Amino acid sequence: MLVPGDRAGVAVSGGADSVALFCLLARLRETLGITLAAVHFDHSLRGSESDEDVLFVSELARRHGIEFISAREDVALIAAQNRWNLEDAARRLRYKFFEQVVAEGRTTRIAVAHTADDQAETVLARLLRGTGPAGLGGIYPVSGHAGCIVRPLLDVRRGEVRDYLCDKGQTWREDSSNRDLTKQRARIREKLLPMLAGDFSPQIVDHLSRLAGFAREEEVLWEALAEERFKEFSRAGEGRVAIRASELLSPWGLGMRHATASGLPSAPFTPERALTERLIRRLYKEVRGNIRELGATHVEQVIHLASKATSGKSCVLPGEILAERVFEDIIFSGNSKVGASETMFETQGRGAAYQYELGLPDRGAASISIPELGTRLCLKVIDWPFAERDTERGGEALDAGLIRSPLILRSWRPGDAYRPRGHRQSQKLKQMFLAKRIPSSERFCWPVLESGGNIVWARGLPPAGDYCANDQTRVGVIILEERL
Repeated sequence: MLVPGDRAGVAVSGGADSVALFCLLARLRETLGITLAAVHFDHSLRGSESDEDVLFVSELARRHGIEFISAREDVALIAAQNRWNLEDAARRLRYKFFEQVVAEGRTTRIAVAHTADDQAETVLARLLRGTGPAGLGGIYPVSGHAGCIVRPLLDVRRGEVRDYLCDKGQTWREDSSNRDLTKQRARIREKLLPMLAGDFSPQIVDHLSRLAGFAREEEVLWEALAEERFKEFSRAGEGRVAIRASELLSPWGLGMRHATASGLPSAPFTPERALTERLIRRLYKEVRGNIRELGATHVEQVIHLASKATSGKSCVLPGEILAERVFEDIIFSGNSKVGASETMFETQGRGAAYQYELGLPDRGAASISIPELGTRLCLKVIDWPFAERDTERGGEALDAGLIRSPLILRSWRPGDAYRPRGHRQSQKLKQMFLAKRIPSSERFCWPVLESGGNIVWARGLPPAGDYCANDQTRVGVIILEERL
């Protein structure tokens, strides 16, 4: 947790646990080869009591010749503004301050005085609220960005801490809010744990702390496996991360033994379910930066997308993160307003539709820029039969003699259809998009070319059969697209 050369900031609230940690490290600083700072965060929740806490901690630091670093926030106001639970707001702001102190280089670590009793209370609180195996890990000995938060007293009982302070004759501050039985944490501390210790097991705190340790060991393994699978299967870029649905549902391939005809596992609990759930959280974290607010229900929604949903279906996760099924992929993107289901694209569209009119020259080429796509479309008029060099860059030829004004280049619209070369019947572009596996998120701005009100060309699809160059053609038109 601490190595020679570290500058450790001790989070001192003024309570017994934090004062004991401060005194212990002050006594051991030369032995450990570290320097110290006393770090205090004022939540502005207890009026004059909070002010007295600041004075107490600053005086404690002065007596030991240690720098005092403090900050103050109106936690109640910020909690109300963000609709946060008060205790959650206090924790968020406090740890944000701790990590800021480290980021500014004022300390290399922050030592926090959680004890084994705090660990037991945390495990019980999570059990009562509802938690999974990861939640049973409770408070981690080392946490925060790059392991900047350390907890040296996590295996020490609260009673031992107070005995130590009494032996030293060191006073501390009592936080009156710790006795407020309207708070669940206080009821667990004052009622539930003493009842469990007295009526069931005197070693309940030790047992719960040991359980948390076992759960953390398991979680470290699972996280390592999930990270390895994430690096193996995910594809990231431009605020998005994608993974094949089959690889998400069966990251080891074991679940494929239970696969349906569609190739995806059908059982609700496959052998790799636990890894799939963690992989979903890792994918979500890659886009959002954390997994706060992502619950079991959200994970289940993503599993449903991967196992049951068709292309174009989506769900919105906390933080406006979109998870979308795009053919064989599950794609997480950073703004739910950017993506949508296939139905939404068809009825509302997305982004700016466009329409440009252009003329076809007798010879040479006509080009038009499409800023919405970042591309330029070039219509090259050539003699027919064509020379090989005329089509070496790709493109299929239309018969210039069949093309009529107005010539319109526009974005795809729901209902667009034409008879592609080689087919007897007209087909909707939507069906051709599906056949070509063009994601619904790309269709809204797909370019099509109209001649006299009829579609004669669409990017990447066969041209209209009635307008294709043939043995009777004398002048052909090649359509090419290039990036701006």
